Amino acid sequence: MTDISSVQTLVDRAVLNVERVMVGKHREVQLVLLALLCRGHVLIEDVPGVGKTVVAKAFAKTIGCSFKRIQFTPDLLPSDVTGVNIFNQQSQQFEFRPGPIVAQLVLADEINRATPKTQSALLEAMEEAQVTVDGATHKLPEPFIVLATENPIEYQGTFPLPEAQLDRFLIRISLGYPGRENELQMLERQHDVHPLELLGQAIGVDELLAAQETVRTVRVAPAVAAYAVAIVEATRRHESVQLGASPRGSLALYNTARAWAAMNGRNFVEPDDIKTLADAALAHRVIIHPGARLRGVSSSSVIRDILATVPVPGAVVGARQRGEAR
Repeated sequence: MTDISSVQTLVDRAVLNVERVMVGKHREVQLVLLALLCRGHVLIEDVPGVGKTVVAKAFAKTIGCSFKRIQFTPDLLPSDVTGVNIFNQQSQQFEFRPGPIVAQLVLADEINRATPKTQSALLEAMEEAQVTVDGATHKLPEPFIVLATENPIEYQGTFPLPEAQLDRFLIRISLGYPGRENELQMLERQHDVHPLELLGQAIGVDELLAAQETVRTVRVAPAVAAYAVAIVEATRRHESVQLGASPRGSLALYNTARAWAAMNGRNFVEPDDIKTLADAALAHRVIIHPGARLRGVSSSSVIRDILATVPVPGAVVGARQRGEAR
């Protein structure tokens, strides 16, 4: 197990390396790394061409882990994802041929183009880090993270992700278009060769696993934990919300806040950590009433409204935790 300062150093090295490829996306890169530290999965929702696939490949190279890409299409079968048992005539036994899900970092590209049956093949893998084929369970390698992408604009030939699937994603992010200066810088970097081809490894898998264990030691004061739960509870009572965040949302907010604190060199969580991560951890778990959607209400605007109304724990919480950290 490493200490908190080592986690911060590891994060800085990884972020700096990925940003050799991803220009002007500092916060988004940090959030993907945060998911890695929490052993969680990321849904990247954005239009084509903004770098969703590139960020997945960049992280795989930065960590030096195994990488597989699944291109989801309507005719993709669950066995195409999980793997299949094939009869070996020489040994007269069935052998398991693992599918592309058996990797440390999996890019589920355009996940909403697959049928619900195929999408559900990911549920066990994402929740329990294992797949079951013909009654036999196969463990997935560590670390294991799914980076799924979807285009929120295109609806033809797509299948909306079910709530059970959305709830398995720790966070949802959007990359967005780069600024003018960042886009010019991107053109310059790709003048001769794509920087992804030159990207090397910055951290090791063992370092990441050790950092994951360290994140679990970050303390959360009862008042801060109660603040996180109050925010989640408020999503269930909001007038514009049809279905609020589940208890898994509370866990996601709690764990991401601990990882965020460690990434910033602290072994305790502050209320601001909760506020910073509320949208990324909760917005995709909130279903808005159809009438409210017609008025332009979004899940992110509901989270902002809740953050503005739920009382924040007093400064005494942070002072008490700093005293305990000494």
